[in-house]
Amino acid sequence: MALATSGDGVPAAYLSTHARLAALRRAHEALIDRKNEPETLGNGIYTRYRHPVLTGAHAPIEWRYDLDPATNPFMMERMGVNAAFNAGAIRLDGRTLVVARVEGADRKSFFGIAESPTGVDRFRFWDEPLVMPETEDPDTNVYDMRLTAHQDGWIYGLFCTERADAEAHATGDLTAAVAQCGIARTKDLVSWERLPDLVTPSPQQRNVVLHPEFVDGPDGKPAYGLYTRPQDGFISAGSGGGIGWGTSPTMDGARVEAEQVVDPRVYHTIKEVKNGQGPPPIKTAEGWLHLAHGVRNTAAGLRYVTYLFMTALDEPWRVTHAPGGHFIEPQGAERVGDVSNVTFANGWIADDDGTVFIYYASSDTRLHVATSTVDRLVDYVLHTPPDGLRSAAVVEQRLALIEKNRAFAAHS
Repeated sequence: MALATSGDGVPAAYLSTHARLAALRRAHEALIDRKNEPETLGNGIYTRYRHPVLTGAHAPIEWRYDLDPATNPFMMERMGVNAAFNAGAIRLDGRTLVVARVEGADRKSFFGIAESPTGVDRFRFWDEPLVMPETEDPDTNVYDMRLTAHQDGWIYGLFCTERADAEAHATGDLTAAVAQCGIARTKDLVSWERLPDLVTPSPQQRNVVLHPEFVDGPDGKPAYGLYTRPQDGFISAGSGGGIGWGTSPTMDGARVEAEQVVDPRVYHTIKEVKNGQGPPPIKTAEGWLHLAHGVRNTAAGLRYVTYLFMTALDEPWRVTHAPGGHFIEPQGAERVGDVSNVTFANGWIADDDGTVFIYYASSDTRLHVATSTVDRLVDYVLHTPPDGLRSAAVVEQRLALIEKNRAFAAHS
């Protein structure tokens, strides 16, 4: 059927399509240009910001719409973008860059690089998504990249690569999958070299992070240190779980022969179901500062929060300080999304002046930012009591704090 035309022969649909596209572009630019506002009080540890820094709506118009009125006369969104979240982060040549997990309406995830002049707002995606080369065994899904600027001069991206569990699918379970750690490296975030997936003793691997400096390997030679998360199943940790540690002599064909769990799951804590390393640790005078996520079960389902801990400078696998409780948890609207009641972080940036930008996602839907300083985070880690593990013990901790405050008040 021929399209209706206006008096001058121009298709009427073109006029409405043109107006709709102009409106879409105005709304998109307004979203990107929106100034972010810090919270006014906060908890003294970090400052949250009012607006997410990335959402599905931040994806470029050209990624989602066919702009040709001849083939898209109603200016429909042909390839929807559902979410943008779980981003690795890096400061490169003075630019703030995040590599976000972008999820389409078809459930497939891919990587998109967004850049900000401030670190807290005006994030704009690069013109095209990241083209990640495949291995001989193609990925079904890739997501949650951690970026490590390594001592060897490369920037490594470690991410989850997901493939079908053929054995389970043969029995009719089409939800079963196998997760492993994909590895790629780059110098500029533009050209990427895909390396073989990480090999470990564990059936499944997720949330693997590369330590930024060489460490001593079992043979005494320089090696690459890797924080792992051994799991028996795709979702369930089973007999595995916890944040592991292992080394590999190379990243081109990386292989961890032995994993040791350095931060285990613990009953009735924020990490009783699962836990995993977030971004690469930040080096401080007191030790390596780590950001991780922990998962516990509730009547409403799993709850994901983030937490901090510190490891020794000379032994980055040895935990020296572990504050009790969560660090960043989902609040308000952050609790609602595709997978509700979740905060997850796999990217942060520490500037030379000590400012730290923490990029955390909420409910597998959107990306947020919180800011702090190295000094504040180190103070929090060093002086916050560890988890008492029992109700009576945590009451003792609070009584000690109350008594200290009474003594202080009496002498002030």
